[in-house]
Amino acid sequence: MSGEEPRLVARGLDVGHGGRRVLGSVDLTLRAGEVTVLAGPNGCGKSTLLRTVAGLQPALAGEVRLGGEPLRALSRRDLSRRLAFLPQAPLVPVGVRVRELVRHGRYAHRGAFARHTREDAEAVDWALTVTDAATLADKRLDELSGGERQRAWLATVLAQRADILLLDEPTTYLDLRHQFEVLDVVARLAVEHGIACGVVLHDLMQAAAYGDQILVISDGEVTATGPPDEVLTPETIGRAFGLEVSVVRDAETGHLACFPRRP
Repeated sequence: MSGEEPRLVARGLDVGHGGRRVLGSVDLTLRAGEVTVLAGPNGCGKSTLLRTVAGLQPALAGEVRLGGEPLRALSRRDLSRRLAFLPQAPLVPVGVRVRELVRHGRYAHRGAFARHTREDAEAVDWALTVTDAATLADKRLDELSGGERQRAWLATVLAQRADILLLDEPTTYLDLRHQFEVLDVVARLAVEHGIACGVVLHDLMQAAAYGDQILVISDGEVTATGPPDEVLTPETIGRAFGLEVSVVRDAETGHLACFPRRP
C-alpha cells in the first residue's frame, strides 16, 4: 500500500503539554486505504501525538500537512470536513438516540442551526450502514452495549465524510468480541472506502492483525516504523516495553503474535 496517496504528513513534530516535550522529531504519514497503528507503553505520548495531528493542541515544533496544506492554515470547519477524531471516552448524552447523535457529525457541513438536507440524510445513512449500526438508529445511546455504542460513535465521526479518521484507543473498555467488531469496521473503512486511519492501540497482536503500518513509541521518540513484519521483532518490543518476548506467526492467518518469555 506504500504507493497510496498521502492524506496526512507530519515532519519533525515535537508534541507535549504546557511547553514540556513528551515526544520529539516524529515523522508520520497516513495514506489512503491504510490503517496506521500507534503503539507503545502507557504515557509514551501516543494520545498526545494523535491530538496534535488532529489540530486539537498545538505542536511544539515541526509541521502537519493535510493534502499538502499546512494544518495551521485550515479553519476549524474546513479541518472537520477533512479529518475526524474520536477520543478515548466520549461523553454519553442521556436520552439521545443513535440517529440524532450521528446527525451531529454533519455540523461541519451545515452549521448548528441549518436545516438537514438530502445530502446530510444520505451521509448519516451511509455512516450507519458501514459501521453496522443501522439497526441501532432508533435506540438510545445510553441503553447500548459497549461495542454498539462505539459503533454509534464511529458512525458519528464518519458522517463528517472526512477522508482521515483518527481513533484514540477505540477498543478501551470493550470485551474481546466487541474489540474485534470495532477493528473490523476500521479495516473495512480503509480497504473499501479509502479512508486513511490512524489508531492508538495497546494490544500488539491487534496491531499486527489490523495495522498496515505501525509506529512504536517509547522514551520520547519513535523507535521503529514500518509494516508489522519489520517492526514487531523481539528486539523492538523488548526495547519499547522492557519485556523479553518471543514473536511467532499464526499458521492459519499469517498474523504475528508475541508472548513473554518465562524463566
